[in-house]
Amino acid sequence: MTSGAVNIEPALTALAAALGGEGPAVELSAGPDGSPVVALVEAPGVEDAAVVVRTSGSTGTPKATVLTLDALAASSMATALALRGEGQWLLALPVQYVAGVQLLVRSLFAGTRPWAMDLSGGFTPEAFTAAALELTDKLRFTSLVPTQLQRLLDSPSAETLAVLRRFNGILLGGGPAAPELLAAARDAGVRVVTTYGSAETCGGCVYDGVPLEGVVVRVAEDGRILLGGATIAAGYLDAPELSAEAFVADGGVRWYRTNDLGELDADGKLTVLGRADDVVITGGVKVSAAHVQAELEKLDGVRAAFVAGVPSAEWGQALAAYVALADSSPEGLEGFSAGAPWAPALGALAPKTVLAAAELLMLPNGKPDRLSMTVRLTELHQGK
Repeated sequence: MTSGAVNIEPALTALAAALGGEGPAVELSAGPDGSPVVALVEAPGVEDAAVVVRTSGSTGTPKATVLTLDALAASSMATALALRGEGQWLLALPVQYVAGVQLLVRSLFAGTRPWAMDLSGGFTPEAFTAAALELTDKLRFTSLVPTQLQRLLDSPSAETLAVLRRFNGILLGGGPAAPELLAAARDAGVRVVTTYGSAETCGGCVYDGVPLEGVVVRVAEDGRILLGGATIAAGYLDAPELSAEAFVADGGVRWYRTNDLGELDADGKLTVLGRADDVVITGGVKVSAAHVQAELEKLDGVRAAFVAGVPSAEWGQALAAYVALADSSPEGLEGFSAGAPWAPALGALAPKTVLAAAELLMLPNGKPDRLSMTVRLTELHQGK
């Protein structure tokens, strides 16, 4: 066993067989104790299907994404080139999502032994530190989401900061990272690489804005980001119509149409501007939910925010915000409302409905649960 209390050996064995062409595709899920549960999946019509990963479902029903041996191999090789080496990986993310299963896949291609953090009690700096201390290779890597990194940097433990500094690279993905978080990591001597990608691209395929080897990026006329090249998935399992909509061939390249907006600079560096569906038309005016979120997160005491448009009889759509506060006392939560003193500073961008809480609602993979928060905000706004 390579992972203390978490037995990942069955997952590694099944993945090794799939990657070696000796078994069907593998889909992983998490058992009650956090250990991976292996399911073998047939993917008719897909040659060399090796892994099936469910999309996060942050905005709707998860889709089963089929990843081939060639795509996974290309992703692993490109990652090793970008990180300038192959080393030992610490698994600190749920194994059923692409960032988690990819960590095991990279380890198998590299011939290194991963160590899995016990997540059955949730992610804590203490548990992460204990797991990181078990790593023995000179080259060490892990993948985190911004919330996890923030908790680690906020930890008062000198030992936690010390183990963070020992990693040769920490891949940070799953959502946008605040500039303040990246600056704090840099100032602490922690080597962070921001990643952009999805299950449909074998995980992160753009590092610090630069496409990995074998990956191409294009921005369509409508501003939508298109990702192409060697790491693109075969499609969605048993969903030909969804596959045809998301994956298109053009100019000799097979592209995945993301739901994100972006821009490329003169050097081909990508900046993600937000989601294509985050534009809220309220009172006939188009407002970027991402922009309002960024403005809210600049306010004192706001740890994180999520902004969405909710149905409104008066405005068509109204801006609504789910806000995580540093002061999560009943008084602090009650005092933070749409009519609070900060609202005039945002002017027309001030949300009509605000739900203050100690934390945002999150999915198991560390991404904001956009769907659940939108439902909660819609119910709150309609109840006014």
